[in-house]
Amino acid sequence: MRLLLVEDDAELVTRLRPALKRAGFAVDLASNGIDAEFMGDEEPYDVVVLDLGLPKRSGLEVLQNWRSRKNPLPVLVLTARDAWHERVDGFNAGADDYLGKPFHVEELVARLVALVRRSAGQPASEVVQGGLRLDETHQQVVLQDGQAIDLTGTEFRLLRYFMLHPGQILSKTRLTEHVYDQDFDRDSNLIEVYIRRLRERIGKSHIETRRGQGYLFRGDVQ
Repeated sequence: MRLLLVEDDAELVTRLRPALKRAGFAVDLASNGIDAEFMGDEEPYDVVVLDLGLPKRSGLEVLQNWRSRKNPLPVLVLTARDAWHERVDGFNAGADDYLGKPFHVEELVARLVALVRRSAGQPASEVVQGGLRLDETHQQVVLQDGQAIDLTGTEFRLLRYFMLHPGQILSKTRLTEHVYDQDFDRDSNLIEVYIRRLRERIGKSHIETRRGQGYLFRGDVQ
């Protein structure tokens, strides 16, 4: 999953970015409202963490502008804990969730994972498809026989995206955009390498190749 972290507090970013990466997110950064608004419109993020107190353009204005253009990005707003009016304004502007500062990183991650699942139409407490269960805490996939297989960060992000979009033909470009951050070489063929590795771990029948189109995850395979 690809995440946009919009925060101008450098110390908080230093703490959050590695934690979000460990939780299976490819993280891009924006430190002001103008850059954040542009990136949210131009890049296919799966979720946004948006601070309201931003330089150049407030987070609330950024969110309002996104929604006025029908941008459906799932957005979790960061607010001051005692600023109840900010939470109300955020929800009225189109926020999907909020978290008050200071906060525990573990709660932020849990809220983001739940938000991503809901936005993909899977409101259950865990991702289960095709006899596979994704253990998001340990970044493992659990096979039907109960065997737990460790995944690398890229394998985990890729499989999670597949399992959140079963039955959809996903192009290599789309997969690359949602699995890697903006610094990744988009012309790379590494995505094919990771799909081959996933097939070795979960079985070839789960991921079909559609020539000239992309790949499809079979949620009906047992």
